[in-house]
Amino acid sequence: MEKNAGFMKALKCRECGREYPLTATHVCEFDFGPLEVVYDYNRIKQSLSRPVIESRPQTMWRYRELLPVAGEPTVGFQVGFTPLIKADRLARRLGVRELWVKNDTVNYPSLSFKDRVVSVALSRARELGFTTVACASTGNLANSVAANAAAAGLKAYVFIPADLEQGKVVNSLVYGAEVIGIKGHYDEVNRLCAEIAGKYGWAFVNVNMRPYYAEGSKSMGFEIIEQLGWRVPQHTVVPMASGSLLTKVQKSYQEFTKLGLAPETTY
Repeated sequence: MEKNAGFMKALKCRECGREYPLTATHVCEFDFGPLEVVYDYNRIKQSLSRPVIESRPQTMWRYRELLPVAGEPTVGFQVGFTPLIKADRLARRLGVRELWVKNDTVNYPSLSFKDRVVSVALSRARELGFTTVACASTGNLANSVAANAAAAGLKAYVFIPADLEQGKVVNSLVYGAEVIGIKGHYDEVNRLCAEIAGKYGWAFVNVNMRPYYAEGSKSMGFEIIEQLGWRVPQHTVVPMASGSLLTKVQKSYQEFTKLGLAPETTY
C-alpha cells in the first residue's frame, strides 16, 4: 500500500487485474481497460460504523473512508445528503407498495449530482498537486467544475462542442472558468481533452482523474441506505447516460453490505 493513501490500496484494471499507483491515470497500459479504486476494507471496517457516520455533518463526506481521498476532503463541504422523498401518489399510480425519490436537484453549488463526483475529483486533484482542473462537458459537469474550482481556488478550463447553446454553460462563465468551444461532437471534444491532459499536466475530472471522479457517485447510494433506515432498497431506478452512476450506486450497496452497515438482502 502506498504512503499517504488513506484507505485506498491501488488502482486496478477492471479487465486484466493489473494494479497501478494512485496517480492521475485512468486506463490500463496493456488492454485499455478502465481503472478502479481498490480499498482496504479490513481497515475501513475497524474505523467506520453507523454511530460514527451518524455523528458527522450531513454531507457526502460522512462516508469519506469509502471515497478516494488520502486525507481530509478539501472540496464540497456542502455537497450531498439531499432529500429522499416518499412519493405515495406516484407509488399508487405505478402499482408499487413503496416508492422514494432521491432529489439531487438541490445539490450545492450547481444543483446537480455532478457536484458529488466533481468534489471527489477536485479533492484528489489537490492532493496530487494539481492547480488547474478541466473537463469535457455538454452542460452540468461544466458548471459543477467551474463552481467547485472557484471555491477551491483552482484554475478551471471547460471544453464544450462549439454549437452547444450558451445557456447550458452560462454559470461556468459566471464562476470564472475558461470556456473553450471545439468544432465537433462530444466524443471529439473528449478525445482532444485526453491529449491535452497528457501535454499540459492538467487534472481532467472525466479523463485522467476519472477513477476518483466516478467513485463520488457512491455517496448517493450510501445516503439512500442510511435514509431508508440502514436498508438496501429492493429496486433502484437510475438514469443511464454512460452507466457510471448505475454501477457506482450498485457498488455502494455492495460495500455497505460487505462492511455490515446494511443487512444482507435476498434480492
